[in-house]
Amino acid sequence: NKWRIVFPNNGRQWKDWKQASAFYSGNRIQTTKYTWFTFLPQNLFEQFHRLGNLYFFFLVVLNWFSQVEVFHREIAMLPLIVVLLASMIKDAIEDYRKHRFDETINFSKTRVYDK
Repeated sequence: NKWRIVFPNNGRQWKDWKQASAFYSGNRIQTTKYTWFTFLPQNLFEQFHRLGNLYFFFLVVLNWFSQVEVFHREIAMLPLIVVLLASMIKDAIEDYRKHRFDETINFSKTRVYDK
């Protein structure tokens, strides 16, 4: 097992543990961007900030009008759907790996040095 070493700020001395624990928030590490509920909306929001994805979305919207229709509607949606799904899968795998690494850090043994 690897050990983390925590050096606290000893500027204040606390006599009551409840008072100290209410003052400090937990030291849990969380580097993930998403939760189960925010993954889809937040990821779509981030994907449509990219100019290429907006361009393909604009082409999809244009193909829904019969006057401007160049391709079939389904064929026009295909590149956008493929790019969005590939990016979502990549982001989900990356975020899951971050979550697993955070768990290993949060449940690792620590040594706390006090004066």
